[in-house]
Amino acid sequence: MADFIQRLRRRKLVQWSLAYVAGAFALIQVMDIVAQRFGWPEVAERVAIVALTVGFFAALVLAWYHGERGAQRVSGTEVVILALLLAIGGGFLWRVAAGSRDTDAAAVREASPAANARNSASDAIAIPAKSIAVLPFENFSDDKSNAYFASGMRDEILTRLAGIGDLKVISRTSTEHYASHPEDLKTVGRQLGVAAVLEGSVQRAGDRVHITLQLIDTQTDGHLWADSYDRELKDIFAVERDVAEQVATVLKAKLLPEEIEQVGAVATRNPEAHDLYLRGKVYFNRATDQFALTATEMPQAIALFEQARTKDPGFALADADLATAHMNMYWFAPDRSAARLAAAKSAAEQALAIQPGLAEAHYALALYDYWGFREYAKAIQHLDIARKAQPNNAEFVLMNASIARRQAHWEQAISGYREAASLNPRASIPHFLLGEIYLQLRRFAESEKAQTHSIELASDPGAARVRHAETLLYWKGDLATLRAALESLTPGSDAYTGNVSWLFRLHWWSRDYAAAIRVAESNTADDWTEAGNLVLPRMLFLAQARAAAGDAAKARDLYTQVRESTQAALRAAPQSPDLHATLGLASAGLGLTDEAIAEGRKGAALMPANLDAFTGPVYLHKLAQICARVGANDVAIEALQQLFAMPAGHVVTPAILNLDPVWDPLRKDPRFQKLIDTPQTPIAIGAKP
Repeated sequence: MADFIQRLRRRKLVQWSLAYVAGAFALIQVMDIVAQRFGWPEVAERVAIVALTVGFFAALVLAWYHGERGAQRVSGTEVVILALLLAIGGGFLWRVAAGSRDTDAAAVREASPAANARNSASDAIAIPAKSIAVLPFENFSDDKSNAYFASGMRDEILTRLAGIGDLKVISRTSTEHYASHPEDLKTVGRQLGVAAVLEGSVQRAGDRVHITLQLIDTQTDGHLWADSYDRELKDIFAVERDVAEQVATVLKAKLLPEEIEQVGAVATRNPEAHDLYLRGKVYFNRATDQFALTATEMPQAIALFEQARTKDPGFALADADLATAHMNMYWFAPDRSAARLAAAKSAAEQALAIQPGLAEAHYALALYDYWGFREYAKAIQHLDIARKAQPNNAEFVLMNASIARRQAHWEQAISGYREAASLNPRASIPHFLLGEIYLQLRRFAESEKAQTHSIELASDPGAARVRHAETLLYWKGDLATLRAALESLTPGSDAYTGNVSWLFRLHWWSRDYAAAIRVAESNTADDWTEAGNLVLPRMLFLAQARAAAGDAAKARDLYTQVRESTQAALRAAPQSPDLHATLGLASAGLGLTDEAIAEGRKGAALMPANLDAFTGPVYLHKLAQICARVGANDVAIEALQQLFAMPAGHVVTPAILNLDPVWDPLRKDPRFQKLIDTPQTPIAIGAKP
């Protein structure tokens, strides 16, 4: 051993080792500084470290070799050989390490396939240099109730940026739940797919406001631009214009002439009107973020928008958002009245009369044509104008995709929902809608995957869990998941209120009619919404539960009440498919066979699948239910056969036929049993309607 140590000293292996380690360490430090300055990828530094590690052993071999010769100098040829060894060895070890990481990643994906597949897809997507997210602004005002003003400022700057076609701008919904100044900007940038974020704070005192803003690179944490403004409220739009122009300049985004005009637009010169509008947007955003809140939140938004337009009759944006608020009340409240439609159209047309080409007004008219009349061509024309003005607006993209779904343009709809998800990457709604369309196409596994992702992104996951359970119910007849999802909801919460009709259905499918009656009697809503936004009176559901429980007298009273009120409503709206379907179901409950079938047919004829591929099957399904109730088995079976031949997995499947008591009169019919045994073949996404 002593002789071996002496030989090591003679060959100076210790000195070589220390010299090599010191040199390698210094080189790594220099590389780290240079890599940060020039934005080199981390992989370059890793390769260098691995190569230097291999070089350490090569250096020891050379030291031993030269020690044997009695000289410690390295020739030029040996330097070349050493460099080749470093490159080859480093590359080999790197490939081994990369393979190990891939193996580990595969194991993780196997353990959690949905989440890790999405992460891999996200990592593979390059982040555009001209991309930005506007984070929530901090409210530094002494009066904390001024939070609405800070939020409104952020939204208005975001809207101006969304009108710049050369920028990728992330929607408000995706940034809503981030901190104003998050610590880990790299993660934020990766999750949102942006190269920069705009952070800000707002302090308001009387009619003056102090605003501080900074644009930050998400990869380096470096400040790209920062400024502060002290202004009167009447000058606030000039600040918003300046910010949008500065961001575009720093990110090297080209501004077209029409975009310059839009970025510099002044919505109103009346500070009071602007303040009322910003207050209204708080309620408006809450309702559009959670449709279940429409009936309670949107009326408050409408009242404030109307006050704003009273203060400034030339406030076109307030008119446009007022029109959209009315259409949301029409569709989601739901208030399917002619008066509501007329109010929406009047406000939108007033906005365009004041400011031709206003994107928000064209969007409102698109909703009017689409939701009000299924006039898709007109709606698409308005959406095209709106999208040209605001190419980054995810809502416009989402609505265009939903129209494509109603037209049975499956590929276009799915592509549109995915585009909306890229503009709104942390929002659950695009994935919920993807789940719906996959369910309709009987692509159940894909539907479950989309709904699972929706749960992960939802600000209130309770409602998203119910939608996920819906897929498993129609796919496998799984009531347990639906029960667990509903039991997790807190009574009185927004999610509970929005899903109370699902609680009734759970008890109905479980044949617990007493529990179903309790749910229907305790709820105060006049109407419940079914698949495809079909609206039916709550009393109709209560009547059906009473009849199933054997309480024929109370059921008859309820059916009579529903029939009489529906007949009165039909005199004012004779073309309403919802009212005809309601009257058909009430008449069936009263044993009025001919009237029930006739009304069911009218409802299906007014909303056929070739007019609305999503909702049309729902009315055909109601006709089948009506006929099953009155003993018209041939018509019921024929309607079900039609449903099984079209994309209608969101309406009827063998699993739901097995569960639903409404089909009990057909269970001995061999044609019905054949339907239950029918394989659920997925509809091809490229299939023609």
